[in-house]
Amino acid sequence: MFRTNGRSIGELFERNKRDLLDCLTRRVGYEDAFDLLQETFVRMLRRREAGPIADEDAYLRTTAINLARDFSRHSKCMAKHVAPGDIPAEIAETGLDPSQVCEAKESARLLYAAMKGLPPKCREVFILRRFHDLSPDEIAQRLGISRNMVLKHLRLALERCHAALD
Repeated sequence: MFRTNGRSIGELFERNKRDLLDCLTRRVGYEDAFDLLQETFVRMLRRREAGPIADEDAYLRTTAINLARDFSRHSKCMAKHVAPGDIPAEIAETGLDPSQVCEAKESARLLYAAMKGLPPKCREVFILRRFHDLSPDEIAQRLGISRNMVLKHLRLALERCHAALD
């Protein structure tokens, strides 16, 4: 079992999960709080490989707050680029009939819901690729993950977006 400063990750999880989940739920909502809680402990596991952590509880709380802040920032960015109900200018200018416009709105809504339902890291990778036009290598470097992991996240995001539109 993984241990940090003499305590297992399981012990840390049991001791901190309620407070962290409450904190994350207040900041990002119930649906996304569990994913961020999991990511908080994944980061704890990665961090422990670098050496001991002086105050594990404080580290967990700070990590959770930073993840929630990043999540909120990326959600705002996503909402700025893809707003449900908005009709893209290309569609509005074509003079489509109302049923086609309604279908386009519904597709945009479904795509937005699919993107919102992605795990936080997967959503972040997708946004950086799709809306910021970063290469997989640039994304990997920015997020501190491997290029293969970036490609896996992109594959998952595309699968879920395509499934939502089918």
